[in-house]
Amino acid sequence: MFATIRSRSFRLAFAFTLLFFSAATSQERGLKLYISCDMEGVVATMSGDHLGPGGFEYQAARRWQTNEVLAAIEAAREYGVTEILISDSHGNGENLLVDMLPEDVMLVRSWPRPLIMMEGIDSTFDAAILLGYHSGTLNPDGIRAHTLSSGRLAGIWLNERPMPEAGISAAIAGHFGVPVIMISGDDAAVAQARDVIGDLEAAVLKWSISFHSAKTVMPAEAYRRVGDAVRSALGRLDEFEPFVLPTPVTLDVRFKNYRPSQVLEYLPIVERTDSHSIRFVGTDMVEVSRFLEFMTNYDAGLEP
Repeated sequence: MFATIRSRSFRLAFAFTLLFFSAATSQERGLKLYISCDMEGVVATMSGDHLGPGGFEYQAARRWQTNEVLAAIEAAREYGVTEILISDSHGNGENLLVDMLPEDVMLVRSWPRPLIMMEGIDSTFDAAILLGYHSGTLNPDGIRAHTLSSGRLAGIWLNERPMPEAGISAAIAGHFGVPVIMISGDDAAVAQARDVIGDLEAAVLKWSISFHSAKTVMPAEAYRRVGDAVRSALGRLDEFEPFVLPTPVTLDVRFKNYRPSQVLEYLPIVERTDSHSIRFVGTDMVEVSRFLEFMTNYDAGLEP
C-alpha cells in the first residue's frame, strides 16, 4: 500500500515537473511575430513624391516607414516577442532603412517571392501585423487605393469576394494558421480590412481626402499610435482567429487592358471570363499566391 502511494506521488510529482518545464520552455521561446510593411499607408505619404526613388520626399518617407516598424518592434518586445521577421513589401521591396533596424530581426527584401507580401511566414509564427497598408482597387475611398498593381489591375476577388492587399495577406497567413491582429494605414484601409478580416486592432494615421490627398497626424504621433495598437493586439492575442478561406480558392482578376487576359488564357489552368478578366482555381492560398506573383512579375525579356 505504501509503495503504491509512493508510486502515485512520484508520478504526480513527475507530471508537475514536466508541466513546469514545458511552461518554462514556452516562456523562454517567447512569441514569434511577422511584420508585413507597405508604404502607401505610412504617416504623411500621399503621392509619387513619397512612394518611389524618384520622389523628392521618398527618403523622408523611408524614414517614417522605418520608424513605424521600430515602434511596432519596441511594443512587441514588451509583450514577449523574441523573434521577428519583417517583409519590405512596397515598390521595389528595398525601402526600409536597414541600418536603423535592430540586429536581431530578419528581413525579406526585393522580388519576386512566392508568398508576395507575406514571404517567409509559416506555422511557427504566433501572429502577423500589417503596417502602412492601403485600401483596395474597388474601394472608392482611400489614398492610392489599388490591389497589387495600380497601373495594371482593376480588381481582385478571392472566392468571389473583393479583396484588398490586406485580405490577400491575411488569407496567406491564415493558410498557415497565423492570425493577423493589427493594421495601420488610412481610415479607408482600416475600415476595409476590418470588414474583410475581422476585429483587428488598428492605428489610423491619416484620413483620406482624395486619391492623392489626406489629413495626417505627425510622425511622432503616428509612432505612438502604432505602438499602442501593437500592445493592444498582443494583449488580447488569444481572441484572434486566422482568416482561412475555404478550399479550393477561386481567384478572379480584372485587368485595365485587354491583352493580358487574352494571353493568360493560353495557359490551360486559366479561364477567360470576359474581355478583361480571368479566373484561376488554386488548391490553396499558397498556389493562388504563386500564380499572382507569376502573373504580376513574368516578362519574356527577363534577364539574367
